[in-house]
Amino acid sequence: MLSKFSVYFLLPTAFLLFFPFAANAQKHRSRIRPLLKKPFVNSPASKYRTPVPAVVIEEKLAVLRFEPSLIAIPMQRMRAGRSVSITGERQVEGVTFYRVQLPPDKSGWVQAQALASNARPGDDERLAKLIRVFDGFEQLELASIFLENFPKSTFRPAILLLVGDLAEEAAQEVSRAALRKLDANEMQASGAPVHSFYLNFNGLDRYRKVGINFVFNLNVKQFHYDGAVWLEILQKHSGDTEALEARKRLDSLALQMK
Repeated sequence: MLSKFSVYFLLPTAFLLFFPFAANAQKHRSRIRPLLKKPFVNSPASKYRTPVPAVVIEEKLAVLRFEPSLIAIPMQRMRAGRSVSITGERQVEGVTFYRVQLPPDKSGWVQAQALASNARPGDDERLAKLIRVFDGFEQLELASIFLENFPKSTFRPAILLLVGDLAEEAAQEVSRAALRKLDANEMQASGAPVHSFYLNFNGLDRYRKVGINFVFNLNVKQFHYDGAVWLEILQKHSGDTEALEARKRLDSLALQMK
């Protein structure tokens, strides 16, 4: 049996042995991420029998998360134009989330308004409205996403005409930038054709990536949009009001390229 003296002697020793473990546990506890009690599993009603193709249209909302929640741990932020497949749906606190697959093997949850799909009625109108509130290159990029993903939309002729006008405005900006940055002495010393410097100008790169191409008039050192969307309007939407405007723009392009 331990004496009273022995108990008093052992207590400090026990405290010292325990204290480092308690301190370490407290130190590391703040770094442990909270986990759900069990992984989220789609209910049968929220699963899609066939994956629905979709595209990212709103980068500010396009956060891919591990769970369907605005406070869930993020995996990555997806850029506008990123293609995904919707495989499930879930409502959480008044917000709709889609479970999506990203090639080759990544999956997660994203807020529904970040995406648009040709398979869902009304998404073309929603994207058309979104395009109208942007400006500059972002507007042209979104409009190009619309054309790529909504080939039969009733809004397509209007978006085609808009893309052409935005591209011609961009051609004027690129022309001014090229004149400032390309050096005449360097071009002459290189021995390369002058027009090749202009058509290799790095200011064209981001437009080509979204399917916008320019032609170049060497006589006046001026870029112009090549008119592809105006031709599409005349070929596929000749009965729409946009056809008359498309013809005017093609005639103007022909004059400017002389």
